[in-house]
Amino acid sequence: MTQRFDCFVIFAEMRTGSNFLEANLNAFDGVTCHGEAFNPHFIGYPNAEDILDITAPERDQNPQSLLDRIRTGSDGLGGFRYFHDHDPRICDTLLTDPKVAKIVLTRNPADSYISKKIAQATGQWKLTNVKKRKDAQAQFDADEFEAHLAELQAFQIRILNSLQTTGQTAFYIAYEDLQDVAVMNGLAQWLGVNARLDSLNTALKRQNPQPAAEKVENYAEMADSLARLDRFNLARTPNFEPRRGPVVPTYVAAAQTPLLYMPIRSGPERAVKDWLAALDGVGWGKLEDKFTQASLRAWKRERPGHRSFTVLRHPVARAHDAFCNKILTTEKGSFQGIRKVLRRAHNLPIPEGEPGADYDVNAHREAFTAWLEWVRANLNGQTALRVDGHWATQAQCLQGMAEFTLPDMIVREDEMAAYLPALALQVGHADPPDPKPVPTRAPFALAQIYDDQIESLGREAYQRDYVMFGFDNWA
Repeated sequence: MTQRFDCFVIFAEMRTGSNFLEANLNAFDGVTCHGEAFNPHFIGYPNAEDILDITAPERDQNPQSLLDRIRTGSDGLGGFRYFHDHDPRICDTLLTDPKVAKIVLTRNPADSYISKKIAQATGQWKLTNVKKRKDAQAQFDADEFEAHLAELQAFQIRILNSLQTTGQTAFYIAYEDLQDVAVMNGLAQWLGVNARLDSLNTALKRQNPQPAAEKVENYAEMADSLARLDRFNLARTPNFEPRRGPVVPTYVAAAQTPLLYMPIRSGPERAVKDWLAALDGVGWGKLEDKFTQASLRAWKRERPGHRSFTVLRHPVARAHDAFCNKILTTEKGSFQGIRKVLRRAHNLPIPEGEPGADYDVNAHREAFTAWLEWVRANLNGQTALRVDGHWATQAQCLQGMAEFTLPDMIVREDEMAAYLPALALQVGHADPPDPKPVPTRAPFALAQIYDDQIESLGREAYQRDYVMFGFDNWA
C-alpha cells in the first residue's frame, strides 16, 4: 500500500505545547520530529549544528535541500515544527504538497501570550523538574497582544485557505487535547503509523498551571482590553468570524473630523498623527484607533462623507526609517531577534548593543548600505527571515489594504502640506492646520550619508515602488 505521506509538518507557535507534542510523536516507533527545522535563528534546536548532516548555512542557501533530506533520510516518517516567522521560502511548498502531512496545533492566543511573557521574564522555556520551576508574573501590553493576535490569525487563515484551494485536510489538535493519549494515537493512525502509545511522555511539565488572574500582574487592564474583542475569535482556530484584515488595527481616525489615516509602516506616521490631533485640538489619546473590521464599518456608517487617506514615503527615506527604528536600535519596539540574525548570519555591521560614540557617520553609511542590500534579497524571497510591513514595498502594502478597503487619496510625504489641509476642507473643517514634519529618530540623518550608491541600492531593492509610483532620486 502506498504511503499517504512522506513527511509531516506541525504548524504551531511559541508556547502552544509544540515541545510536548514533538516529544510524544518521537515516542512512536517509526516517527522522527526534528524540532524547528526552518527557524532562521538556529536549526532544529538552539544548540544543534545540523539536521541529518545539513547545516544551518546550507539550509539557508537552499531550504528545499533540508526538506528533501527530512523526507528521505529520517528514521521512519520525518517531520518538524514550523512557526509563522520561520523561513517563508519553504512555506508554499509545505502548504501545497499533499505528501506533506499538516498537523495544526492551536492554543487560546491569550494563554500562549501570557505563557510567552512569563518565559521571557524567567528565561525558562521548558520544565522537566518541578522543583526547578521559576515563577514570575506577565505584564500585559494591549498593543503587543493585538499584534500577536493579528499575526496568528493571518497565518491560520493562510493555512486554511491553502487547504481549501488545494483540496487537502489537516489534523487539528488543540492544546487541551495534548494530554489525551487516545488523540495522540488517532494522530498516529492519521499519519499512517502502526505504532500506538500506552501512555504519554511525562518528562515535560506544564510550567504555569494557575489561572490567568494569578499569572498576569495587570489582570484588570488585560480583562478590559480583551472585553472589546470577540471572545470566539480567541478560543478556536481557524474559525475567525469576522476575519480581520492584517492592517486594520493600525488605522487612525481624527477625534471629530471624519478623516481616517491608513498608515504604511515606516512612513511619516508621527507627523500625520500630530496633524490629525491638531485638527480637533486634542492629544493622541483622543484619536480613534485599534479598529476591527466591524468597528471600522460602524465608524464609516456613522460618518457619511468621510474620507480616508494614506501617505507614501520615498523608498530610500522609508528604508532608513525602518533601519534606524527597527534594526539599528535595541530599544522597545525594535526587532531584536531579526537584528541578531542579521548580525550573525548576514554580517550586518552594526554594534551588538545601542550605537555608541565609536559609531560615526561612516559606520552608519556602511551599515545602511548593507541593510539595503539585505532588503533587496529579502523582498526577492532569498532570505530565511520574514518580509515585515516596515520594509515591504508600499505597492504590496496597498494591496493588503485592498482586502478590506482602499484609501480615497494617496498622498506623497513631500506633498502633505498641500493635500492634507485640502482633504480636511473637503470634509467640512473650517481652518485646518498645516502638517509639521517630524524627523526620523536616527544617530545620523539620511542627508548626511546619502550618495549615488545608496540611491542605486534603494532602486534595486524597491524597483516595484519606483516604477509603480514614479519616484525620482531622493535628492
